[in-house]
Amino acid sequence: MSIKRVAILTAGGFAPCLSSAVGGLIERYNELDPSIEIIAYQHGYHGLLTGNYIVIGEEARKKAGLLHKFGGSPIGNSRVKLTNAKDLVKRGLVKEGEDPLEVAAERLRADRVDVLHTIGGDDTNTTAADLAHYLEENDYQLTVVGLPKTIDNDVVPVRQSLGAWTAAEEAAKFARNIIGEHRSNPRMLIIHEVMGRNCGYLTAAAAKAYRDWWKTQEWAPELGLSKERWDIHAVYIPEDAVEIEREAARLKAVMDGVGNVNIFLSEGAGVAEIIAEMEANGQEVQRDPFGHVKLDTINPGNWFAKQFAEKIGAEKVMVQKSGYFSRAAAANVEDLRLIKSMTDYAVECAFRGEPGVIGHDEEDGDKLKAIPFKRIAGHKPFDITTPWFREMMAEIDEAVSPAPEVK
Repeated sequence: MSIKRVAILTAGGFAPCLSSAVGGLIERYNELDPSIEIIAYQHGYHGLLTGNYIVIGEEARKKAGLLHKFGGSPIGNSRVKLTNAKDLVKRGLVKEGEDPLEVAAERLRADRVDVLHTIGGDDTNTTAADLAHYLEENDYQLTVVGLPKTIDNDVVPVRQSLGAWTAAEEAAKFARNIIGEHRSNPRMLIIHEVMGRNCGYLTAAAAKAYRDWWKTQEWAPELGLSKERWDIHAVYIPEDAVEIEREAARLKAVMDGVGNVNIFLSEGAGVAEIIAEMEANGQEVQRDPFGHVKLDTINPGNWFAKQFAEKIGAEKVMVQKSGYFSRAAAANVEDLRLIKSMTDYAVECAFRGEPGVIGHDEEDGDKLKAIPFKRIAGHKPFDITTPWFREMMAEIDEAVSPAPEVK
């Protein structure tokens, strides 16, 4: 396929891969054919609708490697859903009566884009496929090659989404300092709220990463440095129902024996119960342009704190969220290797004119390939039968109270 101009955009929430993925695509095109023009739409589909883009010139190409060292997105994100015309009109991104999909597609035609690389979740990539389909029906060939970005690791059927490994590592790092607060007051209840609307992967992986660190530490209980106090005492995720009364009894025993309780909580855990309670009380449940409940407005961490605080006799409660700390981090070594393999393969597919989302296909022997857009979906649940998760939960459940607390 003859390529003259490539466009890149990042969309949706941040993940620790966006900056590196942008850098990787630029580097690979520059290695293979420096004559290919590269543009980057600013703030994802927001920039595509408004025609706001930058040209990646010679100097930018020389410095593309710097992007591997940073988190965030150098070209910006936004939450824009092209099928939500009402929201886009309200935001001034399209005019009343305009079809946002048509506006975006015609912008790609006007900008002479041959290949569009989208770095985002299922909504980002399937929307890009809709754009390509529209243009094809109107005699304009556009190859869309997406990269799967989400700290939730919940894109079907992609085995591992970009950024999820790093996000788990960063959430575990965040937890070390938060759990360190357990001696700031007697009978502390600490809830570490982790991102994960419908999938508990990140919470589970962060808990494992934390406990992997915890297991390697040397402790001094005679000084009050107790491994039991620094442990995780509960992990709650959307895929595994929480029996409040049963858990309260178990955690009460932990509090009495250890002197504090530490919980890792997925922000999606218990959401159905919280919404039902709010609606029963006549409260409005706020939603974003995608129809998702705005989790920051319902505060799952605070809800769980209220359920447990009195039941376990907590004197002080702390709820801390690691999401923004984790999702804008620079990619770790594992993710950098994955990003490199995927961006190189994405460019290879672009030259072949092969569209799809790059990923290791769980339904095809984990083969790295361009997965057809029609097979891409979101909200892949975390498999709670995964051996490392079952082992970790068994260890947490079987933990016994330590010797009497050092005052």
